[in-house]
Amino acid sequence: MANERELQATTTKQATEKAALVWSIADTLRGLYKPVEYGRVILPMTIVKRFHDCLLPAHERVLETAKRTAGLDVRDGFLRRASGYDFYNTSSFTWETLLADPAGIEENFTDYLQGFSENVQDILFQSGMKFDNEIRTMADSGVLYQVVKDFGGSKGDFGPDKITEVEMGGIFENLVSRFSETDEAGEHFTSRDIVYLMTDLVIAADPRVFEGDHIRRLVYDGSMGTSQMLSCMRERLLALDSEADVQTFGQELNPFTFAIAKASALIRGEDADNMRRGNTYDNDQFPDYEFDYVIQNPPFGISFAAQQAAIKAEHAKGNEGRFPCELPAVGDGQTLFALNGLAKLKDEGIMAIVQDASPLYKGKPGKGEDDYRRYILGNDWLDAIVQLSTDSFVNTGIATYIWLFDKDKPESHRGKVLLVDASNAFVKRRKGIGNKKNDITRTCRDLIVKAFGNWADGTCEGTAEDGSTVSVEAKLFDSTEFGFDRITVYTPERDKNGDVVRDRKGKPVAKTDEGGKKIADTEDVPLGEDIDAYMAREVEPYNPGAWYDKKKVQRGYTIPFTRAFYNYKELEPAEEIAKRIVEHEKTLEASLEALFGEGR
Repeated sequence: MANERELQATTTKQATEKAALVWSIADTLRGLYKPVEYGRVILPMTIVKRFHDCLLPAHERVLETAKRTAGLDVRDGFLRRASGYDFYNTSSFTWETLLADPAGIEENFTDYLQGFSENVQDILFQSGMKFDNEIRTMADSGVLYQVVKDFGGSKGDFGPDKITEVEMGGIFENLVSRFSETDEAGEHFTSRDIVYLMTDLVIAADPRVFEGDHIRRLVYDGSMGTSQMLSCMRERLLALDSEADVQTFGQELNPFTFAIAKASALIRGEDADNMRRGNTYDNDQFPDYEFDYVIQNPPFGISFAAQQAAIKAEHAKGNEGRFPCELPAVGDGQTLFALNGLAKLKDEGIMAIVQDASPLYKGKPGKGEDDYRRYILGNDWLDAIVQLSTDSFVNTGIATYIWLFDKDKPESHRGKVLLVDASNAFVKRRKGIGNKKNDITRTCRDLIVKAFGNWADGTCEGTAEDGSTVSVEAKLFDSTEFGFDRITVYTPERDKNGDVVRDRKGKPVAKTDEGGKKIADTEDVPLGEDIDAYMAREVEPYNPGAWYDKKKVQRGYTIPFTRAFYNYKELEPAEEIAKRIVEHEKTLEASLEALFGEGR
């Protein structure tokens, strides 16, 4: 295990160094592009040059095969076999011949790109990169030849004899991170420190991960962005078992990030057809699939009004559909991503998903998010919730939570949920990126995973990489502790003598407001507690004669995360406060005397 970690660390370092060299090519783009736009050129050029270098040894063989199979319906298969990859290029140009003709670079480079197989052209021109626009921009500004030349040098040498698929995947992911970790580009990006925490929690929750000769896992992300969660999950599993069979599947709506995800899969040597574009709400690209792991960070606060009809139709399918419980408010569909993920998990599958605070408490009993909580707690799928620090994400500074689900919880976990407060487990960044000011370092991550693994009340402490003390607190709850019965309580009307007013049947009359509407309060009675006993203890001493409507009892669920970790601080005695005020007044008087004394 130690050797595998050392190898992984070395590979990561090499990828970072190579990516830095590639990114330095962006110096040629200064003035023509904003720094946030460099990725529009660097990423597709990296894709093109890697594929060129992989295909170069078989270049002549592919050209011969192209001539022999012209007009055949099965030509694509012959060309793939000739190239040795799932892609090919039938253009006569190579990087060397492109650079031999500076004057014709735009026409020749375009011809070369159009020689790629359809799956590569789809990434470059159709899926969202629209690289033809960038070629035109660079050509018009006179920098296209220099960019192609830069990628033809040592910085852009991506030959498979020098860089393996795993290493190239790391380089490309590092480049994606450099592009994504900006104020403007961070919307579809989850930084790796958070992703690694999620992957480690998923693996820690999986007791079957080492069953069999080798690890075999299918991994899905319904809001994959650039697919970094999928690639990190694959990376983690391969670090545990170099011969692991890890297949990734993802869906994304944004065309540019989808194109990056598809390219990333090809570069890693995976099936790029498993990266699919579409709106997960109403255009599910994997309707008949089941996965071992689901890992995702869906958008918060995004309306699904445009997809509402399709979502309601899916909801009408009940347990046969992806959205079996009551739908959330139309303005925020994050729980729909969670339900979609749960629907796609195998019976023993595990999911980690990032959500904001809304799913913890939002929704009236039996409605929206409340019914979502009933659904996941009732099925005993919720395993743990981890609160991260604020300022952990590029695009938001709010509190966020990792929800960990397990469809086949271990016996010791059944009927229970672990809440983990990791809001103090971070190291301040030297320089913030957007809203992201905190990093979850390896020490912090290990503490969080340890707290989950302990599966008990307790605190884990450690010294972070910057020397600061970090801590993680965990509290274990029975699932039923999150349930309650909401009752409607009425106050009796009283006459001038203070006696309860009753109707003809002798029943007390409820007190009303000026408009004649009954004045009612609500009380949430902990699940399992006798309501009458609760009324006698908590209500009647303060509201004699009050009663509740037994027909209006509503079952609800809430997860009071903040309250669970609230530490009461005793207020300072009034005498001490008064004493300090007097002392401050004396100090102030002395200061004023010193300042103005001579002029008085």
